[in-house]
Amino acid sequence: MCAGSRFAFVQDMSTPVSRRWVFAGLSAVLASSAAANPPSTSLRPKLRTPAARVNAVPSADALIDAAKLRGKIGFAVAEASSGKALESRNGNTALPPASVAKAVTALYALSVLGGGHRFTTKVVATGGVSGGVVQGDLVLMGGADPTLDSNHLAALASQLKASGIREVRGRFLIYDGALPREDRIDPDQPDHVGYNPGIAGIALNFNRVHFEWRRGSGGYQIAMDARTTKLRPDVRMARMKLVARDAPVYTYSKSRTQEDWTVARSALGGNGSRWLPVRLPGLYAGDVFRTLARSNGIVLPKAALSRSAPGGTLVASHASAPLQTILRDMLKFSNNLTAEMVGMAASRARKPAVSSLRGSAGEMNTWAKSALGMSKIRLVDHSGLGDDSRMSAQEMCAALSRIEGQGFGAMLKPFVLRDAKGRPQKAHPVKVVAKTGTLNFVSSLAGYVTAPNGRKLAFAIFTVDEQTRSKISRANRERPQGARSWNRRAKGLQQALIERWVGLYSG
Repeated sequence: MCAGSRFAFVQDMSTPVSRRWVFAGLSAVLASSAAANPPSTSLRPKLRTPAARVNAVPSADALIDAAKLRGKIGFAVAEASSGKALESRNGNTALPPASVAKAVTALYALSVLGGGHRFTTKVVATGGVSGGVVQGDLVLMGGADPTLDSNHLAALASQLKASGIREVRGRFLIYDGALPREDRIDPDQPDHVGYNPGIAGIALNFNRVHFEWRRGSGGYQIAMDARTTKLRPDVRMARMKLVARDAPVYTYSKSRTQEDWTVARSALGGNGSRWLPVRLPGLYAGDVFRTLARSNGIVLPKAALSRSAPGGTLVASHASAPLQTILRDMLKFSNNLTAEMVGMAASRARKPAVSSLRGSAGEMNTWAKSALGMSKIRLVDHSGLGDDSRMSAQEMCAALSRIEGQGFGAMLKPFVLRDAKGRPQKAHPVKVVAKTGTLNFVSSLAGYVTAPNGRKLAFAIFTVDEQTRSKISRANRERPQGARSWNRRAKGLQQALIERWVGLYSG
């Protein structure tokens, strides 16, 4: 148990069933050649001694050899209830955790902020409101809500209209200083990947802008918008230009008020779209809110950033879902921006002077060492995207054992086991809930496995080919050659190890 923690989870459940699925799965993983001749002895099953059952389970070395993975492999498994270590390989070696880091971030945010915490976005009028006219400035104030979207901004604009506001005498300001500003999560990623946006105290649509192209007889029509399922407000602060070239596909630049993209015309093909990162989150939110306010009959000046949080009359507000709900979605969809924002919000709550993403990650490391006993943890962010993040499988496994019984497993996504042809086996009696982590030539998995007899194990598996990963150029990090097949083999090894552990340790 973690001293001083404020975790509030829902207990997960599982149903024990037959063990024969486990050994069938292990046989499929090894894919050993079977004789086609008819059996010479009776097919009546014979009772196995415990030693015979152990001998029927492939060794960890055999599974690792079969996976043909170049690089480092570290894993650990323990009895979840007691923390008793059962098996480990390079368990004390600190390796990149990828998105498994988000599990630590979730525990950190819950401990510091509490599962019921809500992030509030406000609209404030300075100088008061008289006769429907804001006498001073109108300020959109970010409250570190990672889930704010265009629908929520539209609701704020509707609240302004309902309050009778129709005009603003002063400026339209955006306050995004609730969190430190960062240009991007990881500077080593390509410019155009949507999972590496900027960070600030306000976010919109996970700080991504939607780029769409349509090919017609007269050429391409392109658009940049802040779409949701209901709305498609145009965006002006991010612009796209088609350029006649073969490479690079995208280029990016920005000024203090504008983001400019170019795209190679030859790379577009037919119709298509993709999300691009936003690195001026405050101005992005202001641009979209201005459009949505105009649709409600309220004309606002062009948005500008405010260095401080102005006081004034609250005229509209939006509260996020409870933090526990936000974190459950973060763990399910592995959203990087959500992890960074909730992690930084927790760090600011612990230490208001935290002024950078790395500083915030360092504050979380300090917490994890004390609350979870993770002495080797060295995370550089809250999402696991950065190359320099490290943790050990043994300490992650021990941390999961430490909090077992507090219901954290109910927040983790089910990990569906597959047969030898890769088909998901939803009825498989071995139940796994875990956080996955995937980068190029990095694959990780940590969580809980419930055996058919109900015994629960905690585990962590980290695999990395650092040598190959280090050779990938920044421009090719989105889809480098060989990464997909390597990661597929790594996931196969994860399942094989899980089934091995169930075969050995299910009693």
